Amino acid sequence: MYDVIIVGAGPAGASAAIYTARGNLKTLVIDKAPNTGALAITHKIANYPGITGELSGKELLDTMREQAKGFGAEFIQTTITDVDVEGETKYVFTADGMFEGKAIIIATGSKGRNRMLPGEEDLLGRGVSTCATCDGAFFTGKTVAVIGDTEEALEEAHALTKFTDKIYFVVPRSELQGVHHVPELPNTELLYKTKALEVLGDKKVQGLKVRTAAGAEEVLDVDGVFVFLSGSKPGTDFLQGQVPLDEEGFMVLDNSMQSPVAGVFGAGEVRRTPVKQAVVAAADGAIAAMAVDKFINKRTQLIPQYK
Repeated sequence: MYDVIIVGAGPAGASAAIYTARGNLKTLVIDKAPNTGALAITHKIANYPGITGELSGKELLDTMREQAKGFGAEFIQTTITDVDVEGETKYVFTADGMFEGKAIIIATGSKGRNRMLPGEEDLLGRGVSTCATCDGAFFTGKTVAVIGDTEEALEEAHALTKFTDKIYFVVPRSELQGVHHVPELPNTELLYKTKALEVLGDKKVQGLKVRTAAGAEEVLDVDGVFVFLSGSKPGTDFLQGQVPLDEEGFMVLDNSMQSPVAGVFGAGEVRRTPVKQAVVAAADGAIAAMAVDKFINKRTQLIPQYK
């Protein structure tokens, strides 16, 4: 049983972990792809307070995470398949087992998209998926496409190699963002500078139309399409039905980053804010952490950490 489980290890999640662990709360941080977020793939940081000279976003995040680990926070990299946060104990189900916490901080950033591919929404759940761990077994012995250009997409493609006969890894850019080494993926064809245009099919996925690096349009003969394209929509789909979300999927939070559900907090780009900056997300994480401390220790007010 953890005092707090933090979902996401970006600036909001890492900052929250620093504060909760330093406050002697048993802290677990779960992140599917820690080198995928907007800050992690930023090549140079010049406006983060206290940082001078050249520093990449990944280097900054690594420093924050190591700081949290120094205070005792645990970090694991795995895929979340489901959560149950409505009761007094919060349950997080992952590919590596179930974890329990007294409180949970959602810091998953912006992982969804406001615009889907043509055919994607109609075939969601009928061959289109956004979770290889959840749905990979349904495509045993079949051919699928993975669309994305981040570490998250790479991790999902690797998970799918356990089930599928062939994978077309459709990468819109010339390289995978935040990935220094691409391991050999069995039965996988990497298609760089290739843009997904449309998911084809009537009642199930029957193909994926793409534009190749040469500019030609082709149809990939696939039975499934796994989409991991980044965007500006908050990554809160897994909370629907349990935690109040607004019309665009942002968590409903008060000034202390608390949701209307007891013990559930949010930080960073899961909340509606006019400014998307790492320093703002980190500040959210600190506030959420102090709110968790208040919640668990039944304090009447937030107690900031000065020492």
